[in-house]
Amino acid sequence: MNCIANEEKKIRVDADYLRKFTEDVFVALKVPKKDAKIISDVLITSDLKGIETHGIQRLKMYYDRIKKGIYNPKTKIEIIKDTPTTAVLDGNCGMGHVIAYKAMKMAIKKAKKYGLGAVAVKNSTHFGIAGYYSQMAIEEGMIGLTTTNATPAVPPTNSVEPLLGTNPLTAGVPSDEDFPFLLDCATSIIQKGKLEIFKRENKKIPTGLVINDKGLNETDPGKILENINNKTAALLPLGSIGGNSASYKGYGYSTLVEILSSALQNGVSLKETAGIVEDGKKRLKVGHFFLVMDIEYFLPVKQFKKNVGNIMRELRNAKKAPNKKRIYTAGEKEYEEYLENSKEGILINRSIQKDIKVIQEELNLNGYQFSF
Repeated sequence: MNCIANEEKKIRVDADYLRKFTEDVFVALKVPKKDAKIISDVLITSDLKGIETHGIQRLKMYYDRIKKGIYNPKTKIEIIKDTPTTAVLDGNCGMGHVIAYKAMKMAIKKAKKYGLGAVAVKNSTHFGIAGYYSQMAIEEGMIGLTTTNATPAVPPTNSVEPLLGTNPLTAGVPSDEDFPFLLDCATSIIQKGKLEIFKRENKKIPTGLVINDKGLNETDPGKILENINNKTAALLPLGSIGGNSASYKGYGYSTLVEILSSALQNGVSLKETAGIVEDGKKRLKVGHFFLVMDIEYFLPVKQFKKNVGNIMRELRNAKKAPNKKRIYTAGEKEYEEYLENSKEGILINRSIQKDIKVIQEELNLNGYQFSF
């Protein structure tokens, strides 16, 4: 039995079983098998780390977009410019996970030879968790930075118009501990994926995270997701408290991500990421940027890892606030979630269970036995 537990209407499914199912879904959609493996691994890794916003809950989104012709299932990457340390790629609206994976591989290869590698990507699509690609650099003993722009959802400070995406700025650094320093978060207070989870579970979001076009708080996730598309709702940038305070910080970082993910590669930005019609088909294009640094070009990687570990340990040993039992460093919670979910299985809520059943039936993937 591959569905091994039940928690508050959620069912745990073995990660490898779910990974194989996801892979077969993409193969059935005419995605080449080697590419389907990459996409599936990105999604399942997200769930294993407890980042349910970008895991299997996004499968139906990719499924629908491929069927509608928004994404090309067969990814064809064009090298626009290539130098010893940099490259610019065109993803031709293929599968973002595959494009990002290959772009990061290229950046890593350049960094190994020259110390630094940077790759800018245009005409890509949603690529899952940005941290997956920074983790690729970590596994090579390197530092990896990843950015991507996204569809409009976040306003500039003092505005109510969504122009920027949730635009994650992600950094991964190896350490001498069992887990690295891996910071993977949006430059908005809350991201769309979290709204989708709240909607699936019929929950309201807290106040102070989203405003409407009158500058008033919104808490209904379904309504918010709908209104973001018609520009009458917006997710507040980091630093905001009901639209005020230090929102310029999140706004500034988000703008930096937008620049790195669009200007360097002459790609789409801001409103253009909401969709462009080409050859009678709507395309949802975004851009990415990957930067890799080979630590050995600065100092021995063993010493660097020890330095990083010392910083992390000192932070966690800081004096705790009243009623706080533990201090975390970035990547620690995800590591612990990974260990638990690898052993116990991935939690799937009722709404996602229904999506899986629909996809399974439509693609005739009847060999899979889910207990829901």
